[in-house]
Amino acid sequence: MKKLSTPLGEKKIINLKAGEEVLLSGIIYTLRDQAHKKICDLIKRKKRLPFDLRNQVIYYCGPTPELPGKIIGSCGPTTSSRMDKFTIPLLSQGLKGMIGKGKRSEKVREAIKKYRAIYFLAPSGCGAYLSKFVKKKKVFTWEELGAEAIYKLEIEDFPLIVGIDTKGRSVYGKR
Repeated sequence: MKKLSTPLGEKKIINLKAGEEVLLSGIIYTLRDQAHKKICDLIKRKKRLPFDLRNQVIYYCGPTPELPGKIIGSCGPTTSSRMDKFTIPLLSQGLKGMIGKGKRSEKVREAIKKYRAIYFLAPSGCGAYLSKFVKKKKVFTWEELGAEAIYKLEIEDFPLIVGIDTKGRSVYGKR
């Protein structure tokens, strides 16, 4: 199992292969449908983004509220294909990694290859388990979106599988 840390530059991910297991540490940002929509609108209007997407990793997740004494509630992945319509603009801004669950469209797979990015799979149905790898959490922006706000998470040894590598190879095979 390979250990990686954010931010992810191309050199860190270029040799990863679809199906490989990794442990990711560092800073990641949660992004769901509403935050994606807002970021894509800012990109379209050439406005300043809430954070620089270059070499960053986003997690398709809407964490639940934490219980007393805990850092975060359940934080499992949401279905990635819902974000496909927003993915290419983010990749064009330098995004290097995405974490979610499930297949991606052929168009997104090709864009991952073009921009030499990576798509990680997080184990689904394991949100409570995954919360153990989150060391810090804070609302980063758009708090009014609730669970769909952007959260900044500090993670340590977060377990992932390479779903689509920088060469466009997918654990799901060709479509």
